[in-house]
Amino acid sequence: METTKNLIALAKELPNLTISVSLADLFEFGEELVRSSKKNLEQIINDEAAEKYLSIDKTAELLGIDKSTLWRWNKNNYLKTIEIGGKRRYRMSDINKILEKG
Repeated sequence: METTKNLIALAKELPNLTISVSLADLFEFGEELVRSSKKNLEQIINDEAAEKYLSIDKTAELLGIDKSTLWRWNKNNYLKTIEIGGKRRYRMSDINKILEKG
């Protein structure tokens, strides 16, 4: 792990430097790059999977509609609100379904 950090630091500081590296160190470097990339991708996937909740104003703005339309849609079960901390919110996943329909 320490060798990997040293190689990355060297590559950033002196990108044109030519060095000799043992096969073991090169293999460790490659494995660390894969682990790091996998961790970053998993974080991106988890962030995207997390549900987001928008306020009435943001939802109306995003959909390009009036807040009275949101009230009517909620009443007709087209786009239901949920309560979070005593405030009405809309699930981003529900909003995306409406946006995908056009």
